[in-house]
Amino acid sequence: MKVAGIGFRAAATAADLQAALALTGEHVDALASVAEKAGAPVMQAFARSIGLPVITLREQDIAGEQTLTCSPRIKARFGTGSLAEAAALAGARHGATGARARLLAPRVVTADGLATAAIAERLEP
Repeated sequence: MKVAGIGFRAAATAADLQAALALTGEHVDALASVAEKAGAPVMQAFARSIGLPVITLREQDIAGEQTLTCSPRIKARFGTGSLAEAAALAGARHGATGARARLLAPRVVTADGLATAAIAERLEP
């Protein structure tokens, strides 16, 4: 199972989220983010437009997640270096006790800086 972790700023549109996902070059089975972003109208509209489910994560699900990239702002806010990478990894493991995950595509950022995406794949135990 491949999961796209998605991060975005309040001004982002569904087109921004699509652009971030496109930058990864990967096809995925689901999207994932923390609750405030997963439930945002822009995320829900984007998910509907591409026919994918959204995995809603708690902030504690991503806190402490080891990521390849690090944004000081995200580190201070969520306790991990990259919301997109951490959400992808936690989302890929979601619902599968004992599963591991690996990052396939590290965080990418849209040219306007409004959206990020990263891809992780579940590894069965």
